[in-house]
Amino acid sequence: MGRHRVGRVIARAGRWRVIALSGAGLVALALLVTMLAGGFPGLGPGGTDGRGGSRVPATLGWGFTHTQYSADHGGDAARRTVAELLSGSPMPQNQHIMGWGADNPEPRPGVYNFRDLDRRVALMRRTGGTPVLTLCCAPDWMKGGGPRTDWSQKSLETAPDRAHYKDFAKLAGVIAKRYPDVRHFIVWNEFKGFFDESRNRWDYEGYTELYNLVYRELKKRNGANAVGGPYMSLDSNSPGEGANASSVRGPWGSVDQRAVDALTYWNDHKEGADFVAVDGSSYTRDGNRLLPDEFGATQKFADTTAWLRKATGLPVWWSEWYVEPGDANDDRKGWTEERRTAVQATAMMQLAGAGVATAFYWNPQETTADCPGCLWRSTELKDGGTGLPMLELLSRFAKAFPPTTDLRTPELAGPGRSEVRALASEATALVVNTQDRPVTVTVDGRGVDLGPYEIRWLD
Repeated sequence: MGRHRVGRVIARAGRWRVIALSGAGLVALALLVTMLAGGFPGLGPGGTDGRGGSRVPATLGWGFTHTQYSADHGGDAARRTVAELLSGSPMPQNQHIMGWGADNPEPRPGVYNFRDLDRRVALMRRTGGTPVLTLCCAPDWMKGGGPRTDWSQKSLETAPDRAHYKDFAKLAGVIAKRYPDVRHFIVWNEFKGFFDESRNRWDYEGYTELYNLVYRELKKRNGANAVGGPYMSLDSNSPGEGANASSVRGPWGSVDQRAVDALTYWNDHKEGADFVAVDGSSYTRDGNRLLPDEFGATQKFADTTAWLRKATGLPVWWSEWYVEPGDANDDRKGWTEERRTAVQATAMMQLAGAGVATAFYWNPQETTADCPGCLWRSTELKDGGTGLPMLELLSRFAKAFPPTTDLRTPELAGPGRSEVRALASEATALVVNTQDRPVTVTVDGRGVDLGPYEIRWLD
């Protein structure tokens, strides 16, 4: 998915481009009947790990992923401001072990450099968030490179050589030992480096071999560690597009069969898993189409989450999710912040309604004042550190709709009932205007006037 900035903090790198994906109301019943009746060939029964073993609970709720720039750099006052914001509403926080703000953790065999990772883990600890580590990427010497770290896209997208799978697993164990309070680990990122061009499919055998070695090592370090994968991108094409179309489909399109095959193999051959991790976007790979529109396309998140829950029997983690297509430079600056957060709120409703266990918002933090979708103003700015609309939405949603909450769709009436999306618990309701004009709606008997793309919380 073309939105990853991978350079370490002290050296800017280019954006990491991968394939783009596709994704109101809750899950479409007809779609689920079709998908769930057929199941997911090759997967173990629900409620087990496919090997008859028990799993460590892995339900964390709503959080975010740190990227190249975060609140561990910048002015003291700005960093304190962010820390206070995050501490006031603690959420799970995810960090990659190499790239996205972290230097090469093992530049030479047995020689470790955890300075950057220490600083990110310290930030997560300081702000009270449940720390999560994504075990990606691999030092250069594990993939045929030299002692100098190559931060290019091509190098970072390279998976470790099979001869070094055990070395990568050993590194994962060293990291788990260094941070004993980190108990949740995602193995690798989006199958990067595992696409077999000669067979036009993912090398899921290679990934699963690496995954099993890492899983075994982390469980040896602490049997209570929660480990999952495969962090597969659920790419999709428009309805009717025949190439690699699968039966996992809806008005938003069809998930790529090659992703289905990779998930099937991993789940059938994994040594164990405490959760299944995926990522994706609501727009299609063929032309970045949002079908039937940007709000309706978010149904993909509900449909695929319900499919994964039924098919694998595992808690479902979304390591990333996206609703706004990027431009040629992978920038997402074409929408107003009001429209952006309204669509994001709708996507989160879909995920929550489908029973997602954990979801990480990819924080596209920059060092400039213009930072669409960012959680806070850059701590590199003199007046930085203050929260932005997406942080308010994410933190409030996390409090109002944790995964254990009983959810319902409020009763909607009035002229605007078809133009809003709503989700409620016993105590709180969230209402979103999907139009760029004012609408009036009655929510559970209460009249509500909403401005263009307005998000309204009701007690």
